[in-house]
Amino acid sequence: MYKFGVRLLKKRLYPIVIPDTAKVEHGQMIIVRTEKGEEVTKALRIPCCVFKKWGDQLPEPLPLVRVLAPKEYGILDEIQEKENQAHQKCEEFITKHELPMRLVTTKYTFDRKKLTFYFTAPYRVDFRELLKDLTQTFRKVRIDLRHIGVRDETSILEGLGLCGNELCCCSWLKQFSSINIKLAKDQGMPINPSKISGSCGRLLCCMNYEYSTYMEAAVGMPPVGSGVMTPDGIGRVSALHFLNGKVAVKLEDGKIKDFTKQEIDMIEDEVSNIEIDNPLQYNDDDEEFVDISQLEDDEQSFTSEV
Repeated sequence: MYKFGVRLLKKRLYPIVIPDTAKVEHGQMIIVRTEKGEEVTKALRIPCCVFKKWGDQLPEPLPLVRVLAPKEYGILDEIQEKENQAHQKCEEFITKHELPMRLVTTKYTFDRKKLTFYFTAPYRVDFRELLKDLTQTFRKVRIDLRHIGVRDETSILEGLGLCGNELCCCSWLKQFSSINIKLAKDQGMPINPSKISGSCGRLLCCMNYEYSTYMEAAVGMPPVGSGVMTPDGIGRVSALHFLNGKVAVKLEDGKIKDFTKQEIDMIEDEVSNIEIDNPLQYNDDDEEFVDISQLEDDEQSFTSEV
């Protein structure tokens, strides 16, 4: 079983194939062969149980070319400088042609035979003139312009989430799952863009993590706004507390009390004389209105390969 892996762009884990003649240690800089060419990255010792648990979700293993020689570390600094210069030049060309795209990062392969520009854009961009300028500027180098999604952009740039921890997409998340506003509504979350969207401007990935638990807890609970009969009389459901299995009901006298779902029964008649605040309705006059549908995933959110 594989004992070493590497993390490339988007921090995705790739197993590496190490020949019997090669000796690799944790933390060493190594050269691996990818579909882009030869890339330098750090070797990471990974417990075999991790690879086994991830199973089919792991990508194809990458072949080891060799361990980076100490005298070659200076080349990495040179490559970094060339990437910065290429990035700046590409941004100048984008401005020159007034293209609706945002350059995210620029990467050279270790042999400096291929230069990749990663960018985001709201739709398909005609960058033929940009490509012409780049090929004339960077001669004897293969140029690759790669359109990525906004979730991919965040995983590349890295950062901290609302929880204070490193973003899942740039630490351990192997692949993105599509997320829609229904997940927030089903979990009783307030539909406020600042509360349910991440750095990428899309719905939080972590809404997927506990969704199944909430759905199990919601079995047998009446929907918010429905009329119910309680031990204290008729009322309307104002909120659902999934984690403790309680239902908040607003009674005719205006008081709100919590009941278990076994203590209440739904009634067919509409209880129109009791008004409740809808916690799922976004209506904050202090914030600029945001179309909630823009937070959902679309074809520009992420790509399968970067």
